[in-house]
Amino acid sequence: MLLAKVIGSVVSTQKSPSLTGKKLLLIQWVNADGSLPAQDQIRTEIAVDSVGAGEGEIVLVTCGSSARRVFPEPNDAIDMAVVGIVDSVSQNLSA
Repeated sequence: MLLAKVIGSVVSTQKSPSLTGKKLLLIQWVNADGSLPAQDQIRTEIAVDSVGAGEGEIVLVTCGSSARRVFPEPNDAIDMAVVGIVDSVSQNLSA
């Protein structure tokens, strides 16, 4: 899983039937402290929301076949899903 910040949403009227009724979020990968990576490493992607995340929230994202399994019905078109809303992150850097 990866950390990302929700920076917007995507509306698509023409799409795969497996995406009908699903909320599409525009996300940007972030570091563990919530900061953006270096300018040349900033990536913006689209993920399907499974938890009701909103703009500005830090979220957990999963990719690939595990993203498709988040939803009960067949979801061939899903490659990335938001699976959690992050409350806090703590790091033990002394280990």
